[in-house]
Amino acid sequence: MPYGEALALQRSLVEERRAGRITDTLLLLEHPHVLTLGVRGDGGRSHILATADALAARGVEVFEAGRGGDVTYHGPGQLVGYPIVDLNPDRRDVHRYVRDLEDVLIRTARDYGITAGRVDGLTGVWVGREKLAAIGVHISRWVTSHGFAYNVSTDLRNFDLIVPCGIAECKATSLEKLLRRSVEEKEVSPRIAKHLGELLGLVMKEASVKAILEKLEQVEPQLEVPA
Repeated sequence: MPYGEALALQRSLVEERRAGRITDTLLLLEHPHVLTLGVRGDGGRSHILATADALAARGVEVFEAGRGGDVTYHGPGQLVGYPIVDLNPDRRDVHRYVRDLEDVLIRTARDYGITAGRVDGLTGVWVGREKLAAIGVHISRWVTSHGFAYNVSTDLRNFDLIVPCGIAECKATSLEKLLRRSVEEKEVSPRIAKHLGELLGLVMKEASVKAILEKLEQVEPQLEVPA
């Protein structure tokens, strides 16, 4: 799903969740090549290493995401997760929520025999000094949006377009690189959903993005449902 469409979908879901018309929802998507900017400082524009012309030639879009964190790359082979979760009334703790997301991704790595963890003072999930997953969230009136990016089979050369998360020595890694075999996103998605449900106390039920869009169409006719 193109990033702009995902951003609009998130905003609609946040409003519906805040109004109590939908339950907590996890979007698991894959984006075409895109760089997203956070809200800190210049959002990470100074950490984009490629010129605007070079990005355009490679079909890489740039978006202001409105989330925490610095510049991040999204693209094929990367699972991007957007939990739309109401933290009211008893989970209103931003740091706890971010740690929970890290735990979800650490447990998913453990499913593959990979020991992942945290690095003091930094957000995300790391294997040694290489970053397996990035996290950047937005919370408005305790309803969450944005979330995490988990490198499954990502072409890691695309991270050369940026200084990942604004950390000069940061190198990205992926499940495929660590396992030295091919991994498909469809086998990783249910693991992530399972662990998120366990940590947040949710019963996870699978639904297609199209079904979610069709439901939103009932209250927001301007949304286009893809064929």
